[in-house]
Amino acid sequence: MNQFDGRIPATLGQLKRIQLIELEEISYQGSLPLDLGFTLPNLEVLMVGGNQFTGPIPPSISNASNLRELGIETNRFSGKVPTLENLQKLKMVNIYGNQLGHGEEDDLKFLNSLKNATSLEILHIGDNRFGVMLPDVIGNLSTQLRFLIVENNQMFGKIPTGIGNLVNLEVLDLCGNQFTGHIPNNIGNLHKLHLLMVEENRFSGDIPSSLGNLTLLNLLRLDRNNLQGTIPLSLGRCTSLEYLDLSCNNLSGVIPPEVTGLSSLSIYFDLSLNQLTGSLPSNVGNLINLASLDISENKLSGEIPNSLGSCVCLQQLVMDGNFFQGNIPSTLSSLRGIDYLDLSSNNLSGQIPNFLVNFPFLMYLNLSNNDFEGEVPIVGVFNNASAISLLGNDKLCGGITELHLSNCPIKRSKQTQSVSKKVIIPIVVGILLLAMMLCLIIIRWWRRTKRNSSSASPLLASFLQVSYENLLKATARFSSENLIGSGSFGYVYKGILDHNEMVVAVKVLNLQHRGASRSFLAECEALRSIRHRNLVKIISACASVDFQGNDFKALIYEFMVNGSLEEWLHPNVTTDVLQEAPRNLNFLQRLDIAINVACAVDYLHNHGQTPMVHCDLKPSNVLLDDELTAHVGDFGLARFLPEGTHSLSSNQTSSIGVRGTVGYAAPEYSMGSEVSTQGDVYSYGILLLEMFTGKRPTDEMFNGDMNLHDFVKTAILERVIEIVDPVLLQEIEEGQTSLRSHSVRECLISIFGIGVTCSSRSPSERTNMDDVTAQLHSIKNRLLQTPRLGQRLL
Repeated sequence: MNQFDGRIPATLGQLKRIQLIELEEISYQGSLPLDLGFTLPNLEVLMVGGNQFTGPIPPSISNASNLRELGIETNRFSGKVPTLENLQKLKMVNIYGNQLGHGEEDDLKFLNSLKNATSLEILHIGDNRFGVMLPDVIGNLSTQLRFLIVENNQMFGKIPTGIGNLVNLEVLDLCGNQFTGHIPNNIGNLHKLHLLMVEENRFSGDIPSSLGNLTLLNLLRLDRNNLQGTIPLSLGRCTSLEYLDLSCNNLSGVIPPEVTGLSSLSIYFDLSLNQLTGSLPSNVGNLINLASLDISENKLSGEIPNSLGSCVCLQQLVMDGNFFQGNIPSTLSSLRGIDYLDLSSNNLSGQIPNFLVNFPFLMYLNLSNNDFEGEVPIVGVFNNASAISLLGNDKLCGGITELHLSNCPIKRSKQTQSVSKKVIIPIVVGILLLAMMLCLIIIRWWRRTKRNSSSASPLLASFLQVSYENLLKATARFSSENLIGSGSFGYVYKGILDHNEMVVAVKVLNLQHRGASRSFLAECEALRSIRHRNLVKIISACASVDFQGNDFKALIYEFMVNGSLEEWLHPNVTTDVLQEAPRNLNFLQRLDIAINVACAVDYLHNHGQTPMVHCDLKPSNVLLDDELTAHVGDFGLARFLPEGTHSLSSNQTSSIGVRGTVGYAAPEYSMGSEVSTQGDVYSYGILLLEMFTGKRPTDEMFNGDMNLHDFVKTAILERVIEIVDPVLLQEIEEGQTSLRSHSVRECLISIFGIGVTCSSRSPSERTNMDDVTAQLHSIKNRLLQTPRLGQRLL
């Protein structure tokens, strides 16, 4: 941490011609010298944002009459903002994210002195403590003002009508305050506005129709107010709108076709939690580039329009809590990018469309509280009980067992019954003969294997088994060229099964290793009982003897072309040389992988037939497919729990000997505590911290009392950028992400917070995996929905 004692070095003080000071985001502490303006009277640029400066803004700053840019954002400055009346050349004042003001009447008195700054373009005073009314003088500021941001200050009262004088404004952000009254009609005079954000206030009355004059507007947020009346038709003239949020108000009337016809809407369109009536206009199909549509919790009715199927870029479609009726249109089959679909609490009927099983990204489907009927599919998203909700549809049947639906009746015609009587006897005889032949074959095979397989056979019966000879051929006699990994209980080879040319991963158990056979049985038992898109899929198994008469056990899995998460987080020199490009995961890819793993563990703990603890979560056991979707594998240490519990009872197997991997195993396991879901939560927390710091928990820097958990915990709030994986930091700094830096920082803090909580030493302090999954989804949604404010404010 850099220390700043408040003094400018003597040699610096003698340089009266200094015009620029830039000390941004280098973790300085201390305070600015009170005589700064006298010492450096020719200063033109003062940029010290993103540090930990405390104390007041030096009143002497007004003496630096040439100052053009004042940027002290994201520090801990406190007290009142001094008068800036002599700073007539100011173009930017950014004091965002400090502790300025005391909620007193003269907190914003400094705005009076800014009347003299006729070239002022940027005024950002958000996230401070100015809990007062916005003064009328705001309308007398420079007509050159382009950015006016006062968010999150607990300001109250009405918006001065003079705000309509700022005709060059491009960004107006008043969100997160307690403003009341009507939204000024003359905001419609601000023809150059690109972003208008007044959400999370107490505005009432109608939405001004004058907003239709803002034809350059890209983002409009009026959500979470007390607005009434109808949606003005004039918004249809805002033909540059990409993001529109009118949710959480008291709006009534119909959805104007003029608004749903805005083909520019591409990021977000939210009308939820209002009192809107009528149907969804058929021209909603014009929104061909829209990513998220939410019209939930209104009073909308009629059928879902067929034209909605034209919105092929939709990722989230939320229509619950209305009165929609009829079938789900077949045209929605074109929405293959959907990952979140909620049609619950309507009056929809008919059968569940089979095309939903082919949506490759669908992770949440809610069709509950409708009137659907018929058989529920069992593949795709319907194979994951935790990803779907079908409650309140009494006419549904079938589906996977976890849904607890009744069996579908078998419809048989009279003609079919007549035919069945004629063929049933030959069929029964044929089955008996076949059964006898199979018994003879099994007896001969059992004698030839020369081993006792009584404990394994019930488990292996769940899989289509392959022979030792098949695997020998598939892996080129287990050649070193096909060796792709190794673990404590054996080796993993890449292979191609000759009967269907399927590329597979073959895990061959080293039966000389103590516990290998038990690991084999545990993995068979685990994998025959679980099915989830983020768990490695087992294809087959082999329990036989090799050509020397030795026992041979192997498991055959779906092959993951992108290897393990370990290889991506910590590539070795050899791997880098063989790759055409460095194998680096960007911010969103890591977040998606973290969500994938969390969903898998949540399923194991809370949504499978029997609760299960993985016991060995770590990057090498997280495998990535061709789309970098994560799949948790290696269930050799997994343990089932009694239903309704979160740990093994005292009369069951202890965790002694089931300690997982050093650095990832929960600390209580080393003291003989029982296996529990909270042990997996600890391992997940360490894995999450490793993903975003780039540091293994066994790194050399972690010795003595220092560990990865404490390393992150001590830096999470004040020095979060210092602990981020340098690869990610470089990505953010080089502008390879479209996310605002302060938003990335906030999300990093949230992610690290989850990791720290999950890896708490005390099991009782750890978060449950269902909460972890929800929090990570929230972080991702916040990232994807964060609008860009322009390069100057990044």
